[in-house]
Amino acid sequence: MCGIVGYIGERPAAPVLLDGLSKLEYRGYDSAGMAVYDGEKINFAKATGRLKVLSELTHDGETMPGSAGIGHTRWATHGAPTDSNAHPHFNKERTIAVVHNGIIENYVKLKKKLTDKGYEFCSETDTEVVAHLLDYYYTGEPLETVAKIMHRVEGSYALGIIFMDHPDVIYSVRKDSPLIVGRGKDGNLIASDVPAVLKYTREVCFIENEEIAKLSRDGIEFFNVDGDLIEKDFKTIEWDINAAEKGGYEHFMLKEMYEQPKTVRDTMNPRIKDGQIIIDELGMTEEEIRAIRKIHIIACGSAYHTGVTSKYIFEGLARIPVEVDVASEFRYRNPILEEGALVIIISQSGETADSLAALREAKAQGVTTLGIVNVVGSSIAREADKIMYTWAGPEIAVATTKAYSAQLIAQYLLAMKFAQVKGRLSEDGLSEMLRDLKRLPDQIELLLNNKGRIQKFANRYIAAKDVFFIGRGIDYAISLEGSLKLKEISYIHSEAYAAGELKHGTISLIEDGTLVAAVATQDELFKKTVSNIVEVRTRGAFVMAVTNEGNTEIEKNADYVIYIPQTNKYFTNSLAIIPLQLFSYYVSVGKGCDVDKPRNLAKSVTVE
Repeated sequence: MCGIVGYIGERPAAPVLLDGLSKLEYRGYDSAGMAVYDGEKINFAKATGRLKVLSELTHDGETMPGSAGIGHTRWATHGAPTDSNAHPHFNKERTIAVVHNGIIENYVKLKKKLTDKGYEFCSETDTEVVAHLLDYYYTGEPLETVAKIMHRVEGSYALGIIFMDHPDVIYSVRKDSPLIVGRGKDGNLIASDVPAVLKYTREVCFIENEEIAKLSRDGIEFFNVDGDLIEKDFKTIEWDINAAEKGGYEHFMLKEMYEQPKTVRDTMNPRIKDGQIIIDELGMTEEEIRAIRKIHIIACGSAYHTGVTSKYIFEGLARIPVEVDVASEFRYRNPILEEGALVIIISQSGETADSLAALREAKAQGVTTLGIVNVVGSSIAREADKIMYTWAGPEIAVATTKAYSAQLIAQYLLAMKFAQVKGRLSEDGLSEMLRDLKRLPDQIELLLNNKGRIQKFANRYIAAKDVFFIGRGIDYAISLEGSLKLKEISYIHSEAYAAGELKHGTISLIEDGTLVAAVATQDELFKKTVSNIVEVRTRGAFVMAVTNEGNTEIEKNADYVIYIPQTNKYFTNSLAIIPLQLFSYYVSVGKGCDVDKPRNLAKSVTVE
């Protein structure tokens, strides 16, 4: 979950590292640090807190001369956020420096071995084990040493390493944690994600598992774990660096909410050709689609919520049975994947550790896997049998908005395609659904422009202690995401419940003034949801309802109503989530929270 950057070239390294880390701060912001070789020794600086503390400490890098260095922004796993636990970590003589993203699972065993050998530890981290292990195996040949520790270390890691004996080289290695290499005109870089290098180069290479990269000022070489030289291809990043900047918005989250109409168009329009759904990169024949007997959707967080929505759509529209799993639980329930199953893995980054592990479990059982991801060249994109991209562009805010919307669109298209191929959706039915689908971007924009009214309402609930979201069917899936948005950026306790389950215990928590957000967009379930609204309101709840235009009778039972435009019943999530995103955003802003970097969270969860 941490972010790493390395640079070697003609420029002063420290400013490049700080600039790159600023583009990765969404990955971790408990502490930050850098190590730079100045021609004689490896100097370092560490600081607890946000990256700006490190920038101030080093005068924007001016106090750390040298043109080769590594940097790190941390999301704490092992050890509290302190200066001593901040990266980089060193061997005792400070001749080897290491930055690390991931978790060393056998670090306790390795630490005992090294302690028995006389090594002393200065931190509580698992990463310091790597620094001392490199020292223990070091023979003067860095490549050989790095390969040796790869055989000893278990877990996930992306490493950036400097050896003082070899000051003109940076080594990096990757296993189950993302790492890219950038090739620039005046230097070469490593980073956890593309935005960190775009200012300096668009030529990047994605390092595969158990590969080593050796960067010098003049070139880049790649090796496998046996030390054999291997060839790798670089690709050109096409999207603009401005897509990773705020562009005048107060927060990335607000900017990304306003990018949702464009995101929906970009994900949808290229797949609709002459009134048909054509997903070129999918590579599935109609025979393969007809052979699908069951779908397993696996994801984490917001991506999981899109999967819950898709269960209703695939089953209702294509009549394919669907199971939806939280990725972190999938492997550990000993899943049964039968012939004819399709496993869909959904991940914005394409690097989510639990989702990637679930993908590998599915492949090990011999079933077809489909990745729905936003990042071209990511691990899930490379390892899945089939792929579908969401084309949302870079998403920087920790709380997802536009990537969530893009994932919904991708799954709508997929479900419609499957339904048509299986003979469950007629040409007229497809045309009608495509008409409603094409309206969504303008409808989303209309809802976003209603932000002023929602902001006023949100200001009333800045001091709320508990908020409950309820809904049935797809409305329950919408409630799950609405609740998550509120809790992750405002720190208000919030829960989502299937509305019919209230009377089985949860209604006991409702008291005078409790805010209940009720989502009621599914016409066939509308009256039942209204009954649940009456139940909570009778017990003192203040009800905010989200429903379709025309459902004005809800005003008799709800205290505040937000109307969304009419659309196909399967597409309502794309609209109903917009006011809930805005509500969460303005509550968070009103409380003075850091909207883009909520406490204890990071953007790309690359550890289990």
